[in-house]
Amino acid sequence: MPQEIMWTDAEEIGIQLQEKYPELDPLKLRFTELYQHVVTLDGFADDPTKSNESRLEAIQMAWYEEWQDAQK
Repeated sequence: MPQEIMWTDAEEIGIQLQEKYPELDPLKLRFTELYQHVVTLDGFADDPTKSNESRLEAIQMAWYEEWQDAQK
């Protein structure tokens, strides 16, 4: 069973998003699209209504770091 993922687990979410969507550039996504990708991850167990702009931005930046590493 996957570990439970919460909104505050930005780094883990970024890693999982990169693994699931390696073709996507995270900086080209709207926050609404990013939100949908996060809440549908296996193991996501947090309250979907607890999302906010700063949490989504932290996730986007964590994912972007993973995406950049994969481009090398």
